Amino acid sequence: MSSVRKRLNAIRIPALGEEAMPPPSGNLVPGIIAFGTLATLVVGQIALAMGVNWRAETLPLFIIFDPVLAGWALLAGAALAGTVFLGFRLWRSSLSTGWFALALFGLTLFGRLALNLARNGPVDWYEVYVTRPGHDFEYLAALPYVKSGLGPFLDNFASLVPTLPAHPAGHPPGLLVLVDWLGITSPEAMAALTIGVGALATPLLYALGRQLFDEATARVASLLFVFVPTSLLYGATSADAMFVTLALVAVVGLLSKRRLALIGGAVALALASFFSYALLAAGGWAGLVRWRRDGFKSMLAAALLCAGALILFYSALALFSGFNVLAAIEATNHRYHDGIANVRPYAYWVFGSPAAFLIMLGPVAWFAARSLASREITALALTSIIVVTTLIGYTKAETERIWLFLVPLACLAAARALPERAVKPVLIALTAQAFVIEILYATRW
Repeated sequence: MSSVRKRLNAIRIPALGEEAMPPPSGNLVPGIIAFGTLATLVVGQIALAMGVNWRAETLPLFIIFDPVLAGWALLAGAALAGTVFLGFRLWRSSLSTGWFALALFGLTLFGRLALNLARNGPVDWYEVYVTRPGHDFEYLAALPYVKSGLGPFLDNFASLVPTLPAHPAGHPPGLLVLVDWLGITSPEAMAALTIGVGALATPLLYALGRQLFDEATARVASLLFVFVPTSLLYGATSADAMFVTLALVAVVGLLSKRRLALIGGAVALALASFFSYALLAAGGWAGLVRWRRDGFKSMLAAALLCAGALILFYSALALFSGFNVLAAIEATNHRYHDGIANVRPYAYWVFGSPAAFLIMLGPVAWFAARSLASREITALALTSIIVVTTLIGYTKAETERIWLFLVPLACLAAARALPERAVKPVLIALTAQAFVIEILYATRW
């Protein structure tokens, strides 16, 4: 019995707040994941060489090789170098919590805008939202559908899904409702909304890190998120950047020990799901972490609270606007399976989706995997969400953008295993990777 007890103790999952550095074999799991990711990349390149058309030009990544080295790249490179230097100073600064969070917001905003100058200058900050023939995938192209009023639009949303542009059709109508309510009609204004709200995600991650762990972990995690390639590349060019902020608002509330904040988190999750169905996965992550920290009953209570908030929210929407969330989900499901997903084989993308996500995380993926090797709970929860999402098969490719809301959670897991001496080299490597990708590839977002 004593030998069995010793073995059970050896595999104990560290509690939140405890040190969670990987055991001596901690590089085994990252090595296996890295090998699998590399193999997926190689298989993808072989498939491309054989002439397949799986609608992703650099399998498994949804990016196009299109080198551009102009004067803007020099300016962007210099600005990014300055941003990294400021990040180093901020990491070691004695700023109070509030000022540190404000500095994080500014650093995030500056870094994202700086990188996305590199190809064509400031036009790239809003070009993705420009509506023109053959380029009508985004939200502004769907505004004519709202002309008859929000009530009729929401009432008929499910029947409109087959004719909506790709991104509004693949999401619930929350963002279109917000854009209409704010009176946004131009690409520049749309970009300002998504970039500004998206940059708020970094101080929220800082708050989450402090809530779960300590100041040191929170600082490292938030700085990793500032410079991780996914954040820099897509944070200023995709509405998904705003969804990250919505997800983190919900997660911070759901992991609070205060009853009122927990209720607020459940309400925030319901509201977030009105912008993207996928954000419910952030609630799943929070539930798994809460389970480990506070026990199964606490997790179950939070889950029931979230379920109640979702039911009340969508029932109220149905009552006052006629919006039928179940019909909308069914219509989106049909649109998805009748579209680009049809030519993307599940057998490849069950590996390709997580591989694309991990490639764009750069060194963050390695250290998050080291946390997984030590059974650190945020890494275990993130892995569970990724595995389930991948197996369901609703995200074939483009996960470097679509799973953007999971990136801060990966940064938090990575911060738990990142040695202090490696922080600066990792931040430099992350920024360099993002810059190289930006000038060599067109990322569409």
